[in-house]
Amino acid sequence: MPQRPGRTSSISGVDPWRRQAKHGQTRRQEGNTMPDTQVQTMTGAEALVSTLADHGVTACFANPGTSEMHLVTALDHEPRIKSVLCLFEGVATGAADGHARVTGNPAMTLLHLGAGYMNGGANIHNAKRAWTPMINVIGDHAVPHLRYDAPLTSNIMGLAGPNSNWIKSADKVADAGELAAEAWEASFGPVPGPVSLLLPADTAWNEGGKPGKTRARPSLRKPDAARIEDAARKLKDARKPVILINGTALTKEGLAQGARLKAAGLRVISDTFFPRQARGAGTFIPDRMQYFAEAAIADLEDADLMLVAGTQVPVAFFSYPGKPSVLVPEGCEPYIIGGPETDSAAILGALADAIGAKESAEFAELDIPGQPTGDLNAMTVGMALARHMPEGTFVSDDGVSNGLPCFLMTQKAQPHDWMMLTGGAIGQGMPLALGAAVAAPDRKVLCISGDGAGMYTNQALWSMAREEANVVNVVFVNHSYRILNIELARTGAGNPGPTAKSMLELGEPEIDWVKLAEAQGVEAQDAFTAEEFDTALERAFAADGPQLIAAHVPAR
Repeated sequence: MPQRPGRTSSISGVDPWRRQAKHGQTRRQEGNTMPDTQVQTMTGAEALVSTLADHGVTACFANPGTSEMHLVTALDHEPRIKSVLCLFEGVATGAADGHARVTGNPAMTLLHLGAGYMNGGANIHNAKRAWTPMINVIGDHAVPHLRYDAPLTSNIMGLAGPNSNWIKSADKVADAGELAAEAWEASFGPVPGPVSLLLPADTAWNEGGKPGKTRARPSLRKPDAARIEDAARKLKDARKPVILINGTALTKEGLAQGARLKAAGLRVISDTFFPRQARGAGTFIPDRMQYFAEAAIADLEDADLMLVAGTQVPVAFFSYPGKPSVLVPEGCEPYIIGGPETDSAAILGALADAIGAKESAEFAELDIPGQPTGDLNAMTVGMALARHMPEGTFVSDDGVSNGLPCFLMTQKAQPHDWMMLTGGAIGQGMPLALGAAVAAPDRKVLCISGDGAGMYTNQALWSMAREEANVVNVVFVNHSYRILNIELARTGAGNPGPTAKSMLELGEPEIDWVKLAEAQGVEAQDAFTAEEFDTALERAFAADGPQLIAAHVPAR
């Protein structure tokens, strides 16, 4: 998760009444030939959009419909917000997630009614699990029209509520600006995450809107001194302590504090999946929680204390017959120093100070591998990534079963940031990469995606082409939901027959990723050997605009 300021600060925005009166006109008192004070006539849509801009929102990822037309024109009048059209709502919500992970500030999405929200719901779920601030503006029917139960009418509050940290509807035009400011503030927490603001069509088009009051930006909670003291005391009695970290603890600065803790005898482990981690040369490398439950428990064997900072007590992704759900070994005491609402980097620093930990020089040294040769697989792809990834690359990892080897092979590459799928709903990789590229146009973005995952949201390629986004997409093509073949065996569901196998394979017909990408305006090529992939990757990173490499790897 991007690091937020350690103190509360106010936003100094541009005066939302800065524009000339609508149509350049001024209102005059009857009989007076001199112009009276200029009066801005603002619609509800304009009040909402300008208020978000005043609070620092700089991007809107949109898939609008009829009920959002006045929001579209309001965005046309607001140069501080860059609007990006997405052909599917899941691309818009995933892109907003990626944008916020890079900037630390919420982006806006524009969604069409309840149906549009549901289309974007999977990547909103992922964003919530990443503690990503996000403002979902959902158009609704005009308030008087709702009683007629038109075909697109739905209970948006009921649909969006469970996945929103805050949700309200601006049923009155005078409230639109103030609710926009409230939504912005709520997206920061206490636990950061997605919020939803409904804007009925009549509120959007009616005049009488006014900007919301400027809000102070909330910050993550500071370390609790009592908990730091308790944790330090527990460490004195622990034989084999570990600390599980996430959030700001995974920034370069936070990891430097983690290195101090490791030097003092504390094993430092990150969550299996995390929103963002600084990696590469010059950065401390923490261990990573194992994905499978039995492997995680074995890895933590004999640990007697598990401190938790910036996250929660670990649990298995799924339940399996005879396997544990909570990933804490027997005899190990979990102790939460601070959850995702806290500044975990500050917690690590305070804990290191409390136990008298010294500075550590345990940081990764640059180690670039030689050119890979032979078969193309996740390991040789990872070698090529480590060779050619430019310094400052943002990596969006939706590689599923092929992601881990790439992760391991790039630990000592040029400094970069790795962003992961935290909520488990595949199809996040390409949208997340799109949002990151819009947020940081001067940096390269690498998207690692499985072919099954990529098909959920391949429309992101079109938006990448339209925005000339500097994204290198690597799609692992094995014509299979490989992870599900692994899970099929682990769940004890029995030997798969023809029907079961057909539900997990993507080879009939095979998807031509080069043609699919080119049809959406993205340059693409196939790679079947390690040498072909290495050459293609070097070319792709050197090029401007979006690129795609279809990496053909074995299914097993």
